[in-house]
Amino acid sequence: MVAVARYKPLVDALTADIRAGRLAAGARLPTHRQLAARENIAVVTATRVYAELEAAGLVSREQGRGTFVRDLALPAGHGIDQHAVAGDVIDLNFNYPALPEQGDLLRQALRDLAGADIDALLRYQPHAGRMVDRATVAQHLTLRDVFVPPEQVLIVDGAQHGLAVTLMATTKPGDVIAVDALTYPGFKVIASALHLEMVSVPITEHGPDLDALQRLCRTRPVRAIYTMPTLHNPLGHVMTTADRQRLADIARTHGALLIEDASYAYLVDDAPQPLATIAPDVTVYVSGLSKSLATGLRVGFIAAPDGLIPALERAVRATTWNTPALTVAIACRWIHDGTVGRLEQHKRDDATHRQALARGVFAGHPYICHPQSYFMWLPLPEDARADRIAATLAEQHISVSTAEPFTVTSPTPQALRLALGSASLATLTDTLTTVAREVQLDSSR
Repeated sequence: MVAVARYKPLVDALTADIRAGRLAAGARLPTHRQLAARENIAVVTATRVYAELEAAGLVSREQGRGTFVRDLALPAGHGIDQHAVAGDVIDLNFNYPALPEQGDLLRQALRDLAGADIDALLRYQPHAGRMVDRATVAQHLTLRDVFVPPEQVLIVDGAQHGLAVTLMATTKPGDVIAVDALTYPGFKVIASALHLEMVSVPITEHGPDLDALQRLCRTRPVRAIYTMPTLHNPLGHVMTTADRQRLADIARTHGALLIEDASYAYLVDDAPQPLATIAPDVTVYVSGLSKSLATGLRVGFIAAPDGLIPALERAVRATTWNTPALTVAIACRWIHDGTVGRLEQHKRDDATHRQALARGVFAGHPYICHPQSYFMWLPLPEDARADRIAATLAEQHISVSTAEPFTVTSPTPQALRLALGSASLATLTDTLTTVAREVQLDSSR
């Protein structure tokens, strides 16, 4: 007969109550001491009960506030996995900014390619990309103040693939990776899949707490530091030049690799120099054209120190062999003829306009954003519940993300991350107004 821990029936009973709705979403559960007294168990056992419920995704704990029942209406992976979105759903969860003329641009590009050496597009390409295409990307990177020879550029299937390739080539299972306490969910997915230990660094008003990062590097063998110095996702911070220089010094002192994610950097006018220029010897720069061109084209690039190129090439070979020649050909044509530069300027203007609309709607609420970004971070009032608001909005065909996908360690803050780049301009203000109303209603429950 298998022995069952004495507290397990209590876990089962609470699980049943939550799933049956007898404990409603947002309900505050007894404190650990109250549960222990009520059930005649030790406080440490009560803590174990709540830990199991949290691991099962049934409750969430908040520092200084308690343990709350989560809303189970949200699908697993909400905010991380991109589920199919119905045609009547307004997506404030994922950004896929597009301009009206992009469809016609693609049609014309395909017609132009049909008259070129089409057979060449059917063959395997070099793992890192053809040298002529790498040279085109290297030239494009100079617009971002990144100056590297073509030999130190690799073409990949979007920035997400670039991050995966970088970690595969430079880390081993169990390595410690320093990340911001709130960070890009896609990086979390990769690091978890590769069995890396993510250690969070507190975030200040202007970026990562570099004092805390330095203390971490002194006490743990940090292999790499993942950072978004220009337009942090989700908070929109842009690190100062002085902080970038100090970050580079910390990395060099402690032998850590800097992984610079510049996916949204194109949106910021007059940004400070990237880490890849300040510290090219210890920085892998990852970006792409998914946000500035179209998310479906999946063309990204890596700029890295010369010594890492062979390992990065092997990682590309192990994952996709090469980036599809057709999408690379389109991207390089659009770099050459100025289409990329023109679309990036249009999207900077578009993001600025959308951000202004959002700030107008949320003028009475606290928020964190950058005036040129496609997203806004919305901390919630004390009594509001992010999962409950997200579920209520989903019933109204509006998809938003809670803070959970972006949070590296528990507890998860009560906040919403609003992507502004996917909804039509015609619907954006009304949609954001609905979000603001639901936040206000939820906090007054």
